[in-house]
Amino acid sequence: MSNSDQISTKGRVAVGMSGGADSSAAAAMLVDEGYEVIGLTAHMWKDGSRCCSLEDVDRARRVCDHLDIRHYVVNAQEIFTDKIVNPFVEAYAEGRTPSPCIYCNSFVKFGFLVDRALQLNCDFVATGHYARVTKDDEGMFHLLAAKDPNKDQSYFLHRLSQKQLALLLFPLAGIEKPEVKAYSKGRGLPIVSRGDSQDLCFIEEGKLADFVEQRDPGVIQKGEIHDQHGNVVGTHEGLHRFTVGQRGKLGIALGERMYVKRLDTENNVVEVAPRPGVMKSECTLDDIHWIAGKPPEGDLVCEVRPRYRSNGAQASVKVSNDRKATVHFEEPQFALTPGQAAVFYKEGEVLGGGWINEVP
Repeated sequence: MSNSDQISTKGRVAVGMSGGADSSAAAAMLVDEGYEVIGLTAHMWKDGSRCCSLEDVDRARRVCDHLDIRHYVVNAQEIFTDKIVNPFVEAYAEGRTPSPCIYCNSFVKFGFLVDRALQLNCDFVATGHYARVTKDDEGMFHLLAAKDPNKDQSYFLHRLSQKQLALLLFPLAGIEKPEVKAYSKGRGLPIVSRGDSQDLCFIEEGKLADFVEQRDPGVIQKGEIHDQHGNVVGTHEGLHRFTVGQRGKLGIALGERMYVKRLDTENNVVEVAPRPGVMKSECTLDDIHWIAGKPPEGDLVCEVRPRYRSNGAQASVKVSNDRKATVHFEEPQFALTPGQAAVFYKEGEVLGGGWINEVP
């Protein structure tokens, strides 16, 4: 009898499989723990991308064959384009720097795929994310950072709901990356390493500006680059080619290191300044989401991470009733960027977060 035909007392779990090392290891671990496992892969984008193309579907299928589990492929191209790609382009056109991975988790990986998993009568959904979910005595679910701080991905999951968390399993939550590699090697998983890339999965490396221009040619608008005193120090080919905090590829030489301080969409100006000019202590957030489903009472003092890979900083969060908030950091932070997420943590637990809207 194959694994796919066995009925497990632990339940049936759909593992979101990208063909990568982490999701493959997660699936294998759940098989070893006695779950009835099926692989579920979303085809989200065209060939040649990372982690959402037909090539990745084939990688995931080979792993499922090795584990002797069923593998399903679902076409998620329409929702991925509508909920991820189009808003991504629109954000750059508006001078913001979006975080599409967070939207993808909300709408695709833990939205669209969860719906498909439930249609397959699954009890749980699992992924290779590095994050932890716990449940307290009152039945409330909590999202916590992973054991491995270098791989922790809880930042990208801060918009998950109680309903979603109730279904989730994160097999890699309590282990570190070297352990995952050793396990995968010992298990003989047919994984082809793709390395870790900082670029987006649906855009060729180094081609972000070209991607935005192809989908919205109107972003190509020449403008001026100003220093912190308002002097014209250069020109640019469009605000979408810059992000707050950027240092390289500015096309200017002023005798000191300069960083993008602000993107002035009204006047089509890129404003640059030395590093101290890009340090800010306050920002406003909108579209706040709370893991518990509601905000804490009163003003919140917690650790706020204004970007992925940020160590976080102590801040006070003043919450209003319209899903907005103002964050005051105890110490100035570098490059608070409109469009990025600011995520609230308390002793390693994710409380929620929102999108940076304005930086006064």
